[in-house]
Amino acid sequence: MKLITVTPNEAGQRLDKLLAKYLREAPKSFLYRMLRKKNITLNGKKAQGSELLAAGDEIRLFFSDETLRKFQGEKRNPELFVPPQPLSILYEDAHILLVNKPAGMLSQKARPEDVSLVEYLITYLLQSGSLTPEELAGFRPSVCNRLDRNTSGIVAAGKSLAGLQTMSLLLRERTVRKFYRCVTVGELSGKGRLSGYLQKDRAANQVAVRESPEDGGQAIETEYRVLAAGGGLSLLEVHLITGRSHQIRAHLASIGHPILGDPKYGDPAQNRRFRASHGVSTQLLHAFRLEFPPMEGTLAHLSNRTFCAPEPQTFCAVAAWIKTKGS
Repeated sequence: MKLITVTPNEAGQRLDKLLAKYLREAPKSFLYRMLRKKNITLNGKKAQGSELLAAGDEIRLFFSDETLRKFQGEKRNPELFVPPQPLSILYEDAHILLVNKPAGMLSQKARPEDVSLVEYLITYLLQSGSLTPEELAGFRPSVCNRLDRNTSGIVAAGKSLAGLQTMSLLLRERTVRKFYRCVTVGELSGKGRLSGYLQKDRAANQVAVRESPEDGGQAIETEYRVLAAGGGLSLLEVHLITGRSHQIRAHLASIGHPILGDPKYGDPAQNRRFRASHGVSTQLLHAFRLEFPPMEGTLAHLSNRTFCAPEPQTFCAVAAWIKTKGS
């Protein structure tokens, strides 16, 4: 007999979903048959599989050790073998983490062999004791928002299922306000609001901004205000109203002010110039600030709080140069 005690990280999901993670090689038909026969019980009683689990619930599997090993499979958790990576943790509680992701790191895997922020986070949680290898079978912490590989700044991640679900919902419903900072080619002034439609070219992993919703284009809105301008560049703070792939990069490029260092939408001549003078090797786009709304429930303790992520060294150096030229 195998006893599984539901942890706070695993709470909030259906019993059948948790069983499918623990017994990943078992067909669904087998799991439901075992539930009907009471070979799998919840808190000592017969269960249907649709029950929502709470921390402390006890699941008993009345299987032989051989059957258990067969259906658990031999697949290893790759996170257990990822070397630790120093992470800039901006905030952490029992449900979420806020991390200042460096440019060059993937938010999530693009290919099976990739190592991303998710794997580094899980390694961090395992080493800190916030997560055990056994708990990984029932719940895998993950990021709630994604940044491009070469965009730095705040990424929110769920430590518990409730935290992951709540934070993802806040971001999806746009009740959390997201602000970025960036350096653009050309001098802007004041503030502006940009609207348009984003058309994806999946084969090229690129987008284009259109004035009308052609071919299934998605509506986008971006606000910006100028913090400084000089030397042919501008330092902006951008409010991301909608959150589409490459939105800020493509939207600013569409009005003739691409982000400095951007290899896809940028100005090659200016990119080369500032690579030589300031070591700019990636786009100067940084997810700078998250502003939480008034809330109830799992993340109520974050109501009306604001979190900021310090900009990378190269970004700061170019921003200081702009301010000098504009003074």
